[in-house]
Amino acid sequence: MQPVGKYTPLFNYLQRAPEAELTLSFDEIEVLLGAKLPASARAHRGWWSNRSSGSPQAAAWMDAGYHVDDLDLDAEHVTFRHPLRAYTVRREGDIVVWDSDLVKALRSHTDWSQTQLAEELGVRQQTVSEWETGVYQPSRHMCKFLMLVAERAGFEYT
Repeated sequence: MQPVGKYTPLFNYLQRAPEAELTLSFDEIEVLLGAKLPASARAHRGWWSNRSSGSPQAAAWMDAGYHVDDLDLDAEHVTFRHPLRAYTVRREGDIVVWDSDLVKALRSHTDWSQTQLAEELGVRQQTVSEWETGVYQPSRHMCKFLMLVAERAGFEYT
């Protein structure tokens, strides 16, 4: 989806960029935009967060397939990187054992928040968070359910 608005030129630039990692100065971003960044972009790390809603600037880089990976407010540089989507699939018989990386990869593929995935699975958001941080692993029953959700979402993990 192409964002509409002030950050569309950034989206277009990143979408055409062949690099997996790209560092831009704030000045370079302003040239792309044809406008000044807001003062909060120079003062607050939160402006550069990779949030999935309510942030037109984050939508620009995330919809182009990047996340902010590094930010230096003093030097006024930001590094965009394609999110790591590498994971290892482990099986026990015909069941895929879902670990933290695989759960994160599914969520990234679907572009769902932890809350949205939790609702899809009928669990609490905290449960998804605990899976993604490796505190717990999904039960065998939930692994089967995750396989069904992944199949329905077109997530190829094998």
